[in-house]
This record gives sequence, C-alpha cells and structure tokens, in this order.
Amino acid sequence: MAERASWSLGSALRGIFGAKTIDDDTWDDLEAALITADFGPGVTEEIVEQIKAQVERYRTTDPRDVQRMLREVVEERLAKYDPTLRLTERPAVVLVVGVNGVGKTTTIGKFARFLRSYDRSVVVGAADTFRAAAVDQLATWAERAGVGIVRPEREGQDPASVAFQTVEQAKRDGTEIVVIDTAGRLHTKGGLMDELGKIRRVVEKQAPISEVLLVLDATTGQNGLAQAEAFIEHGGVTGLVLTKLDGSAKGGFVLAVQEKTGLPIKLIGQGEGIADLTGFTPHVFAQKLVG
Repeated sequence: MAERASWSLGSALRGIFGAKTIDDDTWDDLEAALITADFGPGVTEEIVEQIKAQVERYRTTDPRDVQRMLREVVEERLAKYDPTLRLTERPAVVLVVGVNGVGKTTTIGKFARFLRSYDRSVVVGAADTFRAAAVDQLATWAERAGVGIVRPEREGQDPASVAFQTVEQAKRDGTEIVVIDTAGRLHTKGGLMDELGKIRRVVEKQAPISEVLLVLDATTGQNGLAQAEAFIEHGGVTGLVLTKLDGSAKGGFVLAVQEKTGLPIKLIGQGEGIADLTGFTPHVFAQKLVG
C-alpha cells in the first residue's frame, strides 16, 4: 500500500522522458503510467495512438518530444470544455450537489471564500436539512469565509423552503451570489432527485439558476463517478468541482471525467485550506501534470 501511495505520474513520466531513445518500452511504460493515473483504458489508448502517429510522422527518436506531444494532447483534450463559471445574473444562484462524503459542505465554504476574493457578496443556504451536522459545519465555513448564511428554522425543515428563504434574503439585501447546499443522500435515489427538482422549481420562481455544480472526490476516481450518475442524469448539472486533487496520482481522472460526462470542470480543490479551491485552467493543469 505504501508503495502505491507514493507513486506519482510525474515521477513515472520523468523515467520515460529521461530515457535515451523511443522504443517499445516507451509505449508500454506510457500506457501503464496513464492507466495508473486513472485516465481510463479508452482515453489512454487514444492518447498513446495519437502520440505514436506523431512520432512516426516527425521521425523523432527523442523521448522529450513525446513529453511535449503528451502535454499538447492532454491540453487540447481538456480545452474542449469551457471552465467559465456563469454567474452574471443578480442574484446568481448556484446549487451544489453530490453524494455525502465527497466534501460538499467544505467545498461550499471554500467556494464562498473564492467568490469573496473577487469582491462578490455571497450568502449560503443550508438546505441539507436532513443532517444537523451539515448545517453546523456550513455555518462554521460561512463564518470563516466571511459570508452570511440562512439556516433552517427547525430541524428537518423542507429543503426547498430554506432555498426559497435564501434567495428571498439575497434579493432583499442585494447580495450578488447565492450558494445552496443540498442533500447528498435520502432513503431512495428517486426521493433525492425529486427533492432537487423541488428546490429548482421553488428557486426559479424568484431567480434563474446560474449553475448546478456536482462535487466529486478525485481520490475515488471512476467509482465516485458511478455513485454520482443519478445527479448527472437527473440533476441538471452544468459543471464539476473536483476535490482532493492532491498530487498527480489521480490526475488523469480530470480528463477522463470531462470526456465521460461531457461536463466541464469549473473548480478544483488541491488541499485542505480555505483558499485551496481555484478555477480550472487546462493549460496550467496540463503543464503541471505532464511537466
């Protein structure tokens, strides 16, 4: 286990690109590195074939050319999706969805701080009323981020009514952005999606919904994506937030998840601190991933 934990795509690639020449081992090692980094078998095969074709076309034998080609291919594929957050409405309403345990509530606190750093006024709505701990946790993060919070008036209050009150308060106070926490688990998936639908309908009576952001834990990779499929299918998701993207061991998941869902990554979290959530820039990410 320790060996797996210390593996990183960066060091695996350095070994490949530092070799004297391009040979069969180059391709075997590159394929193994990309699969280990959670690019997924389909994407890995396409990338390796694309680079092989370029190597043949340019008749190069220098592994450093493979590095440049890999960086360009990854960046080009990442850049097919637009990572821009669409928050021009006033108030701009953002619903944050995802299964419990992915760091959804923490992410909302960090997102609020991110928006405050651009001098936007923000209020968060604690509409995950099924978990009292979630409400308290969100209140702590809201305080850290320096933003207001609308809490349920009583335990188990209807989530849609909390969402309604949050938007209502934002309109009254002239707050620019509303971020609403939603439940990550109910007794049935159908119930959860119905609940989300209800929140949407109630909010849209007062203001359009600008973004529905799905939070995914990068360390769970493809498994986490399978758990979140109901949200993608029924939740009207407009963008992804990847948390716990520390190191490059799961870096390939960033590309795989966009291609699998057809949804852009809009924010990435690369640490535990409140300022560790940032916008997603394909060029910078490809550079860091491949070197």
